Amino acid sequence: CGACTVHLNGKAVRSCTTPVSAVEGAEVITIEGLSDDASHPVQRAWVIEQVPQCGYCQSGMIMATAAFLKDTPAPKDGDVDAGITNICRCGTYPRIRRAVHLAARLSRGDDK
Repeated sequence: CGACTVHLNGKAVRSCTTPVSAVEGAEVITIEGLSDDASHPVQRAWVIEQVPQCGYCQSGMIMATAAFLKDTPAPKDGDVDAGITNICRCGTYPRIRRAVHLAARLSRGDDK
């Protein structure tokens, strides 16, 4: 489902399927390490677009989006659909898509 997504050496991985042996000596970043004050562009976009409903998937969705935007800084809707494969049980995909696009603009400095 992707709710457990973390960054392993800068790449999004699902911790539930990642063996502990794969992280020895690696940099692991969880949602708590994304920023100290929720100032990361993805976190800001999530708040602005009011994405969360139940909240179950949100940390994984945010981590997947942060890694995705490093490789795809100006995504189209199809890129978002193909690149963010996490599941939202509440179906907030329209808000997620808007937040991904806003986070991309914030990351690029297009929106202040």
